[in-house]
Amino acid sequence: MRNFPKALRLSLALFVVGSAFASRAKAQTSAPEAGRKPVVVELFTSEGCSSCPPADALLQKLEAQQPVAEAQIIALEEHVDYWNHDGWIDPFSSPDWTQRQQAYVALFKKDPYTPELVVNGHSQFVGNDAREAEFEIEKAAAGVKTEVAITSGKPAAKGSQHFTVSVGKLAGNKAGDVAEIWLAVTEDGLHSPVSRGENAGHVLNHVATLRSLRKIGAADANGASASFTGDTLVKFNSHWAPENLHVTVFVQEKKSREILGAASTRIKG
Repeated sequence: MRNFPKALRLSLALFVVGSAFASRAKAQTSAPEAGRKPVVVELFTSEGCSSCPPADALLQKLEAQQPVAEAQIIALEEHVDYWNHDGWIDPFSSPDWTQRQQAYVALFKKDPYTPELVVNGHSQFVGNDAREAEFEIEKAAAGVKTEVAITSGKPAAKGSQHFTVSVGKLAGNKAGDVAEIWLAVTEDGLHSPVSRGENAGHVLNHVATLRSLRKIGAADANGASASFTGDTLVKFNSHWAPENLHVTVFVQEKKSREILGAASTRIKG
């Protein structure tokens, strides 16, 4: 486990887009499995961190096996960039993901580190602790959830796809907080043959690697039946593999950082 360095580059990164994505890519309407509630599990990791590969493997297991009966685990693997000065530049790292971890650090009042797991924006712990992960996921699944749905819309220009996002009446929200709507694109199946740094000589495999994340709106806390409905255009980079992509929408409170609800759908080429 590595403590977060004090000096940190926090430049904002633009949302990466591309124009050569397969125009035939489609997505189905999202729907959680019967009896399961969506739980967002974020892993802050780095290819330059020698204690991160076991956490990467744990996230893969949680996403593939879905071991908590009450939960639909939605994984987000976020590669921070503060390890990049230690001999290996993580090709999936971004200062944006570092900044996102900082927001949690300010809330939890603990020193940042990798690997770190954050469950539904509410609890954080060492990222390779399988027992703690299942306990926190089960606890998160037992809470009240805001209903979220994603539906694919009409195809747009090459490299983009329209989606309709709907959020039901807010549940579990706190008075005075703002429930923001976030849209993430993740890619499975990424890997790196690491040649330098603490993981030199190893091939590292990843799941649900965060490619882009942007806010698409805010929920109306006074909405009687629906707190948000909107159409959004998602742009994909030509280097991303369509068959390995997921689009995830989640509702997260700005102050408390708690995730109130989520939905995810897979893109199919």
